[in-house]
Amino acid sequence: MLSLLTEHPLVCAFLLILIDLGLWRLVGDQHAPWKLLMRVVIFALFSLLLFNEGMNPMEPAPWPDNVPLHLAATGLQIGWWLFGARMLTVLIGAVMMQRVGHTGRLLQDLLGAVIFLIAVIAALAYVLDLPVKGVLATSGALAIIVGLALQSTLSDVFSGIVLNTTKPYQLDDYISIDGMEGQVIDIDWRATRLQTSQGCMAVIPNSLAAKAKIINFSRPNDMFGISISVEVSPHARPNTVIDALERAMQGCRALMDKPSPSVGLKSASNTGAIYEISGFVASMDEKRSVRNQLYDLAYRHLQASGVNLLSSVEPAPLSNLSRPRALLDSSPIFSTLRQEEKETFSQNMTLQTFRAGETILEAGEVSDHLFIIESGVVSVTLTRHGAPFESGRMGPGEVIGEAGILTDSSVPARFAAKTFCGLYRIEKSYLKPCLDARHDINEAMKTLLDYRLMKARTLTQEVPVTVAKKGFLQWLRKRV
Repeated sequence: MLSLLTEHPLVCAFLLILIDLGLWRLVGDQHAPWKLLMRVVIFALFSLLLFNEGMNPMEPAPWPDNVPLHLAATGLQIGWWLFGARMLTVLIGAVMMQRVGHTGRLLQDLLGAVIFLIAVIAALAYVLDLPVKGVLATSGALAIIVGLALQSTLSDVFSGIVLNTTKPYQLDDYISIDGMEGQVIDIDWRATRLQTSQGCMAVIPNSLAAKAKIINFSRPNDMFGISISVEVSPHARPNTVIDALERAMQGCRALMDKPSPSVGLKSASNTGAIYEISGFVASMDEKRSVRNQLYDLAYRHLQASGVNLLSSVEPAPLSNLSRPRALLDSSPIFSTLRQEEKETFSQNMTLQTFRAGETILEAGEVSDHLFIIESGVVSVTLTRHGAPFESGRMGPGEVIGEAGILTDSSVPARFAAKTFCGLYRIEKSYLKPCLDARHDINEAMKTLLDYRLMKARTLTQEVPVTVAKKGFLQWLRKRV
């Protein structure tokens, strides 16, 4: 090996370049620090070999009389400049990746281009001994010609640099650019790529994005605004509508308390009045589900207040039906009863009201009656590790106390009024024979009970605690 170095140094230099290229291809990105270290070591060996053989990259190649040897040495000296430029760009890229991540890729590419340009000019000046001033003048004229031909592309490039510097959005942000909404999946020299809600990819030139109105839904990253609008008859009393929508808003546990959600009249005309519920959720992924839940809650609470959502065909008035009778129609469990059965049921339902904070059914209590929520919001509380927590909220049409009716047992949840609530009470002595006669309602109630018990077990089960591993590396990270 030593004899090969002394007798064929140029061959060894070429071999080092090939080894560097091969290792860079073979070693995976998961070993990026080792790849970088190997490149630095190989460049150091390559430099040592060149300087040791008198091939100083700052001077023209030796052996002008031996043309093949002179050309080989010249190629290696030019390769040294390019090798050094590449190593420097990789080092800068590794440092920038740790500090700014992928958002600094455009700046990294720009610095790399500048470094390579300097390396090429240095190689022309030192190795080939060309007049740099003439080269720069020619390059300047050529740059003007190319710049005029690529005005739009260069506009995109520099706009991309501005966007990466000011950072109005980053990768994985949900944004809107001139009305085009989507998640940022890539930002390159020319364009920003968005993945829309339909799964399509939208390519927006950086020059357009730099001039457009940009809305970033991902910032701040700890709250995300949502709103829904409902339209009701202009004859409905605003206070009644707002009270119902406020109860719907309180029934949605996913809405953040601060900033507090709000309800307000958005617009009104002789054809309808539009009301808006607005609030914030903690995660972008919750926006769609919370909006759907708010619509459902708004519908139920408005219906409980005697207000219907506006449609092209107004529903027939139900003034001839009592409130208990109408509640049975809207209940998913009792809606299958025949008309005469609903009439009998409604006559055996007693209205009971609860103020906010009052307990409706205590945890562990065996109920001898069934409640159907007529209006208001009911809070459900479970206990885990001795500490109570709110596990859910209930609204109009939902039932409480089915465990005592079906199995003479209790559930581990406490039901309390979160707002002023009206609940219709059906005694077990009347309800039990009806359930024995109507197996479909009995099965529906059993399914509901099984689901609630399973949900309670899931929410209150012990969560395994992961013990953090302790070692030298963890100790070192804490002190760095």
